[in-house]
Amino acid sequence: MHPARLFHQTDAAALAALVAGRGLALIVGVAAGRPAVAHAPVLLEGRRLRFHLSRGNALTPLLAAEGATALAVVAGPDAYVSPDWFGLDDQVPTWNYLSVEMEGPVAALDDAGAATLLDDLSARFEAPLAPKPPWTRHKMTPGRFEALLGGIVAFEMTLERFEGVWKLSQNKPAEAIAAAAAALEDRPDPGSRDIARLMRQP
Repeated sequence: MHPARLFHQTDAAALAALVAGRGLALIVGVAAGRPAVAHAPVLLEGRRLRFHLSRGNALTPLLAAEGATALAVVAGPDAYVSPDWFGLDDQVPTWNYLSVEMEGPVAALDDAGAATLLDDLSARFEAPLAPKPPWTRHKMTPGRFEALLGGIVAFEMTLERFEGVWKLSQNKPAEAIAAAAAALEDRPDPGSRDIARLMRQP
């Protein structure tokens, strides 16, 4: 977390919206003092985060162990901000971004829970592809889904910490924020334009 409280986001609805909109998290665990990380698609329902990892992932046995805890990080849009854009003296380069951190105990799900998670994930991420008919596992050869299911381990994290960073130059005067946002709007990448829009919000 960024140390400046000014940038901290604790609005659960805003945090959940970013997690739902992005859908991919960096999952972090620790064993013998060393971090282990993996990327995973996630589903957040209230204070419950579900995800799955390959059974062969180095992080999987760490999270499957009794009493395991983990950190999940979802990154939102981000953009480099040139100090020239603020129109103020003695500024330095910075980076504006959104991120969510979720932390808590993790438990492995059984095969039925893993199958349900995969069904829920495909339903969630196929829905925006309409009018394409949604993919479901029923399109697979009988037995193939069950065979592949053995290659993953599904998990559920109970969120004990759920907070984020909305770093949008809130430490600058309103005129400087507006000037930097205008410059970001002219950048070709979608992330810069997203950050510009967010900087303009009250």
